[in-house]
Amino acid sequence: MEGKMPVIFAGHGSPLNAIEDNEYSRSWQAMAQQTPRPRAILSISAHWYTEGTLVCGSEKPKVVNDMYGFPKELYEVNYSAPGDPQLAGRVAELLGGAVRKDDSWGIDHGSWAVLCKMWPAHYIPVVQLSVNRNMSAREHFDLGTKLRSLRREGVLIMGSGDVVHNLRLVDWEMAKGCDWAEQFDHYIRDKILARNYDDVINYASAGEAAKKSVPTPEHYYPLLCVLGASEEEDKISVFNDSCTLGAISMTSYMFK
Repeated sequence: MEGKMPVIFAGHGSPLNAIEDNEYSRSWQAMAQQTPRPRAILSISAHWYTEGTLVCGSEKPKVVNDMYGFPKELYEVNYSAPGDPQLAGRVAELLGGAVRKDDSWGIDHGSWAVLCKMWPAHYIPVVQLSVNRNMSAREHFDLGTKLRSLRREGVLIMGSGDVVHNLRLVDWEMAKGCDWAEQFDHYIRDKILARNYDDVINYASAGEAAKKSVPTPEHYYPLLCVLGASEEEDKISVFNDSCTLGAISMTSYMFK
């Protein structure tokens, strides 16, 4: 439909993707090339995991380097995109009393590590929305449905996380995923392509693979927000359809 922005889920993986030229970063660049220039970006980041749902309304949001032990080059990325208080207000309007403004955080690497590859000039305003630790999977999906109208207001909605994210089981020498990680990642991919979103919401029904893949939900819930913001007529495209480091999924989706 004319004037409707895509909605994207980015499997962001390691922060090092922000400074590397690899298959993942090139795929994010391809996603941006297939996207009209947004008026603004609403990013739902796994790395802002909060009590309650928070939205950053600052005109100049802080760049948050919420990662430790990485090369100096990564901390020098400084993706200083402007904020958009008007969009933050619109989000608050759409979500009603379920959200409050909070400028104490900013734009963390869940957002900027991807966006610095998609739109490196960082001229597009970015508003970050948190993942609420007190809300269920279904409630995060429903939150996405309330944001859907932003797509016709020039806003790109991006969820940033990982379908599979288990740092305790990461193997830095492993190029692919463990069998259980690949199994769960493919299970979710196939359910999304079939538009069987109830099974994606009720991911625990996938059994042991789900337990290992989603030990905590903060990296998974942005996907559910994205699914909620998608529409039946959207074409679904899959990018970076793979796992890495044994226990991380890079699989990303565009609904357009």
